[in-house]
Amino acid sequence: MRKAIYMVSLASLAIFSVPAGTAQSKKIEATNLPDHPFQVDYPSGSPLRLHLRSGDVRVVGKDDNKVSVRVEASNMEKAREVRVVFERFENSAELRVSDGPKNNLEIIVEVPKATGLFVRMPAGQLEISDVTGDKDVQLHAGELILHVGNPEDYSHVDASVTTGGLEAPPFHEDHGGLFRSFQKSGNGKYRLHAHVGAGDLTLR
Repeated sequence: MRKAIYMVSLASLAIFSVPAGTAQSKKIEATNLPDHPFQVDYPSGSPLRLHLRSGDVRVVGKDDNKVSVRVEASNMEKAREVRVVFERFENSAELRVSDGPKNNLEIIVEVPKATGLFVRMPAGQLEISDVTGDKDVQLHAGELILHVGNPEDYSHVDASVTTGGLEAPPFHEDHGGLFRSFQKSGNGKYRLHAHVGAGDLTLR
């Protein structure tokens, strides 16, 4: 009898000992974006993590509450190999874009205008525009252009390049060379972190 009770207890633990957030997560995978652009509903004001492949990428804020990914390429057959993985959690989501041709491909990611962004990309050209919210963006090598909107919206700003150019007219900063950076504090509600390892960083 005691053994039976012990086994039932173990079974109960197996059922209820689920890591936090696992039960709420939902993963969607997609390819063949030229024929079937990826799109999913996502509420405005939520945080979103983007892990992007190297290349030419634009992240654009839109008025609708959706996350979408589409591609423009000279070779659409190869562009069908681009892979998107979107994983939704209870209060956030993660989008990964990988694979596809190395050259002659532009990836456009559209997000709700009010989105807290965390973005990581190995190399290439990355431009982010029309997005209001926290921004944590790092590019290992290449060019990062980040449209910041109203500079008074931020409580803290830090931007840096290991080697290259750093231009930030809204914050009256312009630097070039090695290990260039600046920090600003304000009365806004958003935080901005931007870093480029080797290349150019422009805050507009």
